[in-house]
This record gives sequence, structure tokens and C-alpha cells, in this order.
Amino acid sequence: MRLLHTSDWHIGRSLHGTDLLAEQEAVLGGLAEVVAAESVDVVLVAGDVYDRAVPSADATGVLDRVLMRLRRAGAEIVLTPGNHDSARRLGFGAGLMARSGVHVRAVTPALDEPVLLSDEHGDVAVYGLPYLEPEIARHELGMAEGRSHEAVLTVAMDRVRSDLFLRPNSRSVVLAHAFVGGGVPSDSERDICVGGVDLVPAAIFDGVDYVALGHLHRPQTLSDRVRYSGSPLAYSFGEAGQQKQAWLVDLDAGGLAAVRPVPLPAPRQLTLLRGELAELLAEPALDSVVEHFLSVQLTDPIRPVDPMRQLQGRFPYCVHLEWVGSGALADGRSYTERLSGRSDLEVADEFVSHVRGLGATPAERDLLGRALVAAAREGEDR
Repeated sequence: MRLLHTSDWHIGRSLHGTDLLAEQEAVLGGLAEVVAAESVDVVLVAGDVYDRAVPSADATGVLDRVLMRLRRAGAEIVLTPGNHDSARRLGFGAGLMARSGVHVRAVTPALDEPVLLSDEHGDVAVYGLPYLEPEIARHELGMAEGRSHEAVLTVAMDRVRSDLFLRPNSRSVVLAHAFVGGGVPSDSERDICVGGVDLVPAAIFDGVDYVALGHLHRPQTLSDRVRYSGSPLAYSFGEAGQQKQAWLVDLDAGGLAAVRPVPLPAPRQLTLLRGELAELLAEPALDSVVEHFLSVQLTDPIRPVDPMRQLQGRFPYCVHLEWVGSGALADGRSYTERLSGRSDLEVADEFVSHVRGLGATPAERDLLGRALVAAAREGEDR
């Protein structure tokens, strides 16, 4: 049996306020081509299907079309909710969808009830563990003690192994959404730490043939049988240049036979630029990144006027801008400390310096002083 391990689709996510639905549908819909070309039997989605608990109508439409494409390509689908999803909403209609080959495993008390799939070697038991919020999951699992991810996942996996004991000839796969020891995070995951006890050891998953992990956004291998697929798209500029992928997993009669990466396309690459505004607008070599999502650090000593508008005139997908010139350096004091003992004119002068990177000229200070006096008189008249 051949599996395609994916996770962290985050349908509906934006990049610095820019909608990514078109890019997400292009990549996720393109998984159907992988299914057809590689004769994939099952697509696994290990959590964070959506980016929020209440997805938009457009986001649900993308998921519907992607699932239809994957089914038409010939694969069954097993998916579980992550910490971004609402398990109850994602699991609505799960019984009906299972009849069409889309298996949503979103009910915590039923996590030891596998999706049973068959090939020429017999059964493969696929267990989908929904994201287990410790304080909620411990009640659903009947735990008297234990308030950590490690505690609830230990109980969950004990239940999985107990069920597997009754299926001695079955191979096994587990989907889980967790921060497992040895994994390296990116800066685009939402923290799942609860009181500092989010990290769980990989040994919790002993006893199964393959563990398809979700939550961390960079692909990584914790062991031959325990892996993160990472997100199919980059969701922060910290992931710029990172090759996104899925894992192609083969099971034979004895269990795990082989795993290899399948590179995924980047519909629009992420690029970081740094320099003065005039240089960035004029540099011919930057024609190659005009269609990229850009994060720009401006090094101009004085803050340029309306720099984002100017940059987007050449780079329409510039979505993030930071001024890091010499005039942008902060002095480390709090707002209250900066105001303490200062006149209104001094505060106004500092505001000009902060915005422009250059203090007010004598003529500007005179104009500011007269404006402040006039405003004070108007306040007294009222």
C-alpha cells in the first residue's frame, strides 16, 4: 500500500494580510497529480486542515474541491483536526463522507477505532488522533490525572496498541498533531504549549509501523518511521527558500518498506530584500523577483515617503516592509519614560524624528510651537 503523508494545509491562511487561497488550491489540488503519477492509495492529512476554527465559505470551498480532485485521482483520504481546527465542525458529516472514501477522525473517545484499508497483504489499520488539548482530552479519555500533552498522548497510544493487539496481522499507521522531541519549529506555527508541557517524546509512538506527524511546518525525520511532512506552502518569511514536500510511504507485507520525499511546487516564492529604496526600485537584477511575495528591509537613513506604494509599483506582491535605517534605532525606554519631564514641543519634535528619521528644522520647530500654543488656547476657550 502506498500512502502520501501531508499535514498543515492551513486553508484560509493569509501572509501579512494577503489572501493565499489561490496558491493553496494550486498546490493542494496538484496533489492529485502526485496521486495519479505515483499510484497513491491513501492521502494522509495530519491536522490543521483549516487555519481557523470557523473557516470562511471560500476556504471550505477550496477543501471541497481539493478532496474531490484527490478522490477522482483514485486515493482514499484520512484526515484529522489540528490545534487550528474545530474538531466538531471538521467532523460534521464524517459518517457520510466515509462512504465516499474521505475518513475524518475527529472524535477523541473513538481514536482507537481505525480506518481499515486492505491490499494484497491484508489490512492496514490507520488511527487518526485528533489534536488532544490536555485539559479537555483528559476528561474525554477518562483520565483522573495528567494535564500534559505527554500524558494524554500516552493514554491515547496505549489505547491504539491495545486495539492493535487484537489485530495481530495488521500493519499500522498513526496520524498525530503534536510537538515531538527532536522536531525543529518554524516561526509560523501557533504555540501549543500549556504550562510548558507541550513537548512529547517520540517513544510514545512505539509499536506502530509509521507515524505521520503534523504541527511543525518544516519537513523532518525523527526516525525512519516517525516524520513530519511540513506544510505544503511557506507561511512565514522564515521559511523562504525552504523546499516544501510530502512523504511517499510504502508498506509491504512486513510493515514499513520505504519512504521518500515528493517535492511540491511553490506557486509564488517568498523572498527577502534589503537595501535603500531607490536602489531596489532601479536594480535590473531584481526583475527576477517581481512576481515573488516580498519582505523588504529599507536601509535608508531617513524614512522614505510612502515606501510601500512605491515598492508595490514595481513589486506588486510586496507584503511586508520594515525600515531599519540608522534613524530607526530605538533607545529601549518605555513610552512613559520617554515622555517623563518633557514639554509638548519636545514630544512633538521626537515624533518628527521617529517618523522621518531626522529631527525638525528650526523653522519646523517654530511652526510646531505656534500650533501647540494655538491648540492650548482653543482648549482653554472650550
